[in-house]
Amino acid sequence: MGARHAPAVEDAVAAGPLIVTCLTTFDDTRLALEPAAARLRGRALVTLNSGSPAGARETAAWAGGLGARFLAGAVKNVPSAVGAPDTLLYYSGDRSVFEEFEATLKVLGGDTVHLGGESDLAALYEMAVGAMLLPALAGFFQGAAAVQARGLEVGSMVRFAGKWLDMIKSLLPVYAREIDAGDYTDAASSVNLFLAGAAHDLELTGETGVDTAWLAPLHDLVRRAAEAGHGDHSISALTEVLRAHR
Repeated sequence: MGARHAPAVEDAVAAGPLIVTCLTTFDDTRLALEPAAARLRGRALVTLNSGSPAGARETAAWAGGLGARFLAGAVKNVPSAVGAPDTLLYYSGDRSVFEEFEATLKVLGGDTVHLGGESDLAALYEMAVGAMLLPALAGFFQGAAAVQARGLEVGSMVRFAGKWLDMIKSLLPVYAREIDAGDYTDAASSVNLFLAGAAHDLELTGETGVDTAWLAPLHDLVRRAAEAGHGDHSISALTEVLRAHR
């Protein structure tokens, strides 16, 4: 389709006005580009690596010091989904870069969003949204181990797990409104309800031998919310406990 392999990073950077990187961290990105630093001036640099907001700010300052225009991005899907019309990528930083190269960036994913001019917003949202991934997957894996302990196939629970995730998705706008308003009094699912449910996890361990110790910090968070006076409040009040820890 016309792509060529560049023998050196300097050649790749010099090949055009837009550089898109997709490495693991911001440190990796800067390290890989360092040999071509002198050629970044006047070019647009778009990073699609993972990393913290602080890492994005540091990379923005580094790129700006070299005379490059900087846009930080995040791919919010699995690698095989890149290029699909509904794959989400969001960006933050120099809006002129986004507007100039938007058609090219949409080749990577059709759901392409510019979050704002602050270089660290994409990293912030990536970590804020990505925080849901491991707890959700660990919960599924715990359920898989429990089902297998009964001699059943994990595939038998996939449809039900999907419906459960759909239900959770439907609650997110409700919880977002509660958190933004700071009003947790309309408790469809209270902190105390989740606190009572913690005992069930210990029973599951005893019955199936499945290790549920990873839930201990979550149970502690629920307990602290109840002790802080949120027992009868919506479970979204956990946000107040997390914010207080800061």
